[in-house]
Amino acid sequence: MKKSYWKSILFGGLLLVATACGSSEDTSSEAEGEATTDEAERESYVVATDNAYVPFEFLDEETGELVGFDIDLMTAIADEAGFDIEFEAMEFDGIVAGIGSGRFDIGIAGMTITEERKENIDFSQPYYEAGLIVAVQADNDEINSVDDLDGKTVATRTGSTSETYIRENTGGTPEAFPQITEAYQNVIQGRADAVIYDIPNVQYYASTEGGGQLKTIGEPLTGEEYGIAFPKGSELRDIADEALTTLMEDGTYADLYEKWFGERPEGM
Repeated sequence: MKKSYWKSILFGGLLLVATACGSSEDTSSEAEGEATTDEAERESYVVATDNAYVPFEFLDEETGELVGFDIDLMTAIADEAGFDIEFEAMEFDGIVAGIGSGRFDIGIAGMTITEERKENIDFSQPYYEAGLIVAVQADNDEINSVDDLDGKTVATRTGSTSETYIRENTGGTPEAFPQITEAYQNVIQGRADAVIYDIPNVQYYASTEGGGQLKTIGEPLTGEEYGIAFPKGSELRDIADEALTTLMEDGTYADLYEKWFGERPEGM
């Protein structure tokens, strides 16, 4: 009787341990399942961008990775909004067309907000104030302002607002290239008389790769604002806009701006 009693106790204890182990495994599996489900529910979007527009987006020569202000900002927006992104780099003029056709979910590439572009794509709120500027060879004393471009060859980038500006606002002949660095080199080598392009990029190139062989002249030609592009009617635009507002309010945007431009934006 006593022996049978202890057998029962032992059997019950083993059963209790087995049950407890089973519960632990089940709980662990459920937790893993929930995490996997959460990850699976996290949306992923393709972001079209440039790969040669310093300091906004360009390839790091040492690592081969895509870096820049736009890259950091879009990554921070995605983290804040709770979705994943995958960057796809291409020539600038293909980005607007790709967003307009719905091939890409998002586009960020130092893209100026214009009424013409807004006919085919939607923009976020402006996230950067820019403008156009003229640059010439450092030893050029003949061209001192945009008024001196009559009859001159003016280099720029294909599909950019500066290409339109040259045609509509100067007496110069535009010569557009897929990459803006080609435009700069044509001026440095004397094959073009001047270049018109976005101020931050011109200044960055002149002080780095340009090696002091380019100089900007005159006042900024336009006041422009950059926006993040989305296909027409995309609900993602409002989601990204909300995240961008949060980053501007909590200091993240200002931190990234200072990282890439050396100073914090006014008022932040």
